Amino acid sequence: MKISFPYPEVPSLEIPESASISWLEPRTFPEQEEKETDIIAKGLENPVGLPRIREMVKGKKKILILVDDYTRNTPVHIILPEVLKEISTAGISRTNIRLLIASGTHRPMTQEEKLKKLGHRVMADYIVLDHRYDDPEDMVQLKNTAGGTEICVNRAVIESDYVIGIGQIVPHRVAGFSGGGKIIQPGVCGAVTTGQTHWLSARFPGSEIIGRVDNPVRQEIEAVAKAAGLKFIVNAVLGGAAKLVHCICGDPIEAFRLGARKSTEIFGIPMPEPVDIVITDSYPADLNLWQAAKGIYSADLALKPDGILILVTPCPEGVCAEHPQILDIGYRSFTEIESMVKRGEIQDLTLAAHLAHVGRIICEKATGVIVSTGIEPQTAAKLGLHWAANPQEALTFALKRKGKKASIAVIKNGGEVMPVIGSK
Repeated sequence: MKISFPYPEVPSLEIPESASISWLEPRTFPEQEEKETDIIAKGLENPVGLPRIREMVKGKKKILILVDDYTRNTPVHIILPEVLKEISTAGISRTNIRLLIASGTHRPMTQEEKLKKLGHRVMADYIVLDHRYDDPEDMVQLKNTAGGTEICVNRAVIESDYVIGIGQIVPHRVAGFSGGGKIIQPGVCGAVTTGQTHWLSARFPGSEIIGRVDNPVRQEIEAVAKAAGLKFIVNAVLGGAAKLVHCICGDPIEAFRLGARKSTEIFGIPMPEPVDIVITDSYPADLNLWQAAKGIYSADLALKPDGILILVTPCPEGVCAEHPQILDIGYRSFTEIESMVKRGEIQDLTLAAHLAHVGRIICEKATGVIVSTGIEPQTAAKLGLHWAANPQEALTFALKRKGKKASIAVIKNGGEVMPVIGSK
């Protein structure tokens, strides 16, 4: 079987016919003829748990729309004009509307990325703000959640009369699913809030978080979002061809839960049992290894203990410029990272969570192999990963370890797919 990857610079892979192969990819809807704008309009006309936006924003003076950033492939440029049209029917002037890019602790978007994400007309007609999580002047401290999470949120959110979040719902290692209240936390929160929720997630194996709507991390995220004043969400659910399939609108909790069910129907892919070797790309989380680790989290669900995980990803921006300590520490077991946190050797809890999330897999469970034009062999070694020049070399390494009769799973869209063991 010949396997190709969504990266022009990566050669295809030949898997022996004698191998037992499982193929996992998102469900697609090629027969769908409905226009994306019609899907969005339908969602806005039928919000879950709330009246339409046009009813909710009447009389408001300061409306804030949060949009996700370059790390997500949400079609904001298509969704946003429909949302703005809905607001305008309430007689709201464009001067009363601002947009804030919910970039969390990621780097700011470039002008080119903003134009692609939001569209030229929006960039020309509206005030677009960057979230700067590390600027104290931009942040406001609120009362802690009942669970003890400190709430530090962007001032623009608190100063607005009505806050709308535009995002996307896919399975997610930290929160169970993206979307919903995640547009607030981590989207527009400070490092302290993001660190605490991410570190909470690191205390659990991925199988106890990914694809679970109600989990301890999501509870904290929703508490933060409620305190910050998130009123309405517009969340996309894309099919395997990155085409909009559903647009779920309405109450940040009730609508999100419906969207999570819809997302599971597309990205929750059944397989009978775990395998010896998983080969996965990280698409669409390809820019750096921090994002590409989503492919590792997906593969973990399909992999036997002592298996081999092959990650194919370009990572043109390297490991993660925002968190250079990754290279100094490397991926380690949760216990090791937890000890370093307790000793004060790691103070950035978001970093600690990332190291532990990946470390649980490549240090405690499996052997990790990376094929990447953006990660050099010596860098991979520092992190605790084996490096291979191409997918064929990586598979040869894996078959030598596990034998020619090893079972293999190939995951396409590894940044989104959620293997579901024991389902047919």
